[in-house]
Amino acid sequence: MEFRFFDPSAKTEVTYGDLPHWEQLNAYYFITWRTADSIPQGALASWQSERAAWLWAHGIDPVIDDWQMLLDECHGECVLKKPELSEIVETSLRHFDGERHVLEAFVVMPNHVHVLAGVPGRGEMKKLCRSWKNFTAMQINKALGRKGQFWQWESFDHLVRSPASLKKFKAYIAENPVKARLREGEYRVWAK
Repeated sequence: MEFRFFDPSAKTEVTYGDLPHWEQLNAYYFITWRTADSIPQGALASWQSERAAWLWAHGIDPVIDDWQMLLDECHGECVLKKPELSEIVETSLRHFDGERHVLEAFVVMPNHVHVLAGVPGRGEMKKLCRSWKNFTAMQINKALGRKGQFWQWESFDHLVRSPASLKKFKAYIAENPVKARLREGEYRVWAK
């Protein structure tokens, strides 16, 4: 399957939770989701809304990821440092690779996940992300002997706009563990 970059003239489905989610047919996406305890929900919502409002008011796209540096620091319990738990996420991401999606790169950090993937169809990205999060939350909670919310409810997703953006996101994923000063074994990273 051949994937496309964001096309401003193509049909775009936009849905909203706390964040906007843009989807196009057969597109590349950069997706991030975080453990429920990685940052206080009130602080995150406040940061995102204040930042987005200020940037939009100044004609700047609020999806630029410079602010994520703070989020890449390891807050919360960071259970995904445990290899047996991060393996659950990696296995889930790889399971339907080549069928339901095509992986370009991913990193499983101690308290969040970044995925760069081509997703066939329109409206499938959110379903795919929900599937990854539901399955891994169930398996990780089972391994930890827990119940309840494991991931934050909403994920951040970004339609990749160009080959240069694809390359930039791959580099971001590869560099994420280095920026967080993680040791080998405290994360999982892969790229095509």
